[in-house]
Amino acid sequence: MIIGVPREIKTSENRVALTPSGVIALKRNGHTIYVQSGAGETSGFKDDLYIEAGAELLDTIEDVYRIAEMIIKVKEPIEKEYNLVRKDQILYTYFHFASHEPLTRAMVDSKAVCIAYETVENSDKSLPLLIPMSEVAGRMATQEGAKYLEKPMGGRGILLGGVPGVLPAQVVILGGGVVGTQAAKMAAGLGADVYILDINLNRLRELDDIMPANVKTLHSNTYNIQKLSQTADLIIGAVLIPGARAPKLITREMLKDMKDGAVLVDVAVDQGGCIETCRPTTHDDPTFVIDGVLHYCVANMPGAVPYTSTIALTNATLHYAIQIANKGWKKACNDDAALCKGLNIIDGKIVYEAVAKAFDMDFTPVEELL
Repeated sequence: MIIGVPREIKTSENRVALTPSGVIALKRNGHTIYVQSGAGETSGFKDDLYIEAGAELLDTIEDVYRIAEMIIKVKEPIEKEYNLVRKDQILYTYFHFASHEPLTRAMVDSKAVCIAYETVENSDKSLPLLIPMSEVAGRMATQEGAKYLEKPMGGRGILLGGVPGVLPAQVVILGGGVVGTQAAKMAAGLGADVYILDINLNRLRELDDIMPANVKTLHSNTYNIQKLSQTADLIIGAVLIPGARAPKLITREMLKDMKDGAVLVDVAVDQGGCIETCRPTTHDDPTFVIDGVLHYCVANMPGAVPYTSTIALTNATLHYAIQIANKGWKKACNDDAALCKGLNIIDGKIVYEAVAKAFDMDFTPVEELL
């Protein structure tokens, strides 16, 4: 198969979809890889490393889309890429369709095969291609939250872990999944007073067993969220419903009772956000303030640490990329139920129900097209 790796052009996206070691693995399976010149530069992988690995370089993103049977990316195509996508071309990337109707309609119109990293799902409900970036984003959420709590950054001027004789900051984490767990580990390690909320009591029991004493678990409901929001210094939104929009757990009304200079970090922003006042921001302009509360809503947080993120992402995605390239998308998805869950759009038809529901569009069961 001919595989193309374009340079990411979304604002402040520094990752690349494939490392040189990934190129070597695909080459060993007999595939041809074209990489856009400079695609790995900001991740620490220069063009000569890709050439040594056996890739061929192309100058423009148009060249890559034109020649490739499968495009491997990090983030969803942005508007200037829509017309480059061809019928029957395989796009293998993060899409997060449910939060972006124009992208969804553009990919339907393209009649391409869209395989979304974020909905590839194992039988135990784990999301193997989302986990590595969730681990990065969860750890970064606490790191960024601590930074923006500093007074020069617009925050309250509170040290997350406090010092002897001074109380630590209170950190509230909405969601006890991968993002929430990693955020809690970081916040607890810094000495903060941490609360994790989740609707799954079994998950709360697990967290209660493994977390240190400065982490408390609470059932996630409106009452508990509202009460904690009034005392929190940092709230991290870490809610995920695979392939669907995140529920709004922090409302605009709650902001009025929050502390001035408190910080909200919404990791769920690429799924519409779990904070009502959230809107996507970028690494170039990451924050905004509403009712005295600072919002950090960067939609591609792991893009700030591209070397770590790129290696972690390739470690997870390469296995499936090889399956798709070796067998073709249809056989690969028939053979692997987890990968089949990644199919979102095929030949103009939405085959992932949560995406169709998000925009009241027609849904076609994926079995009809396999």
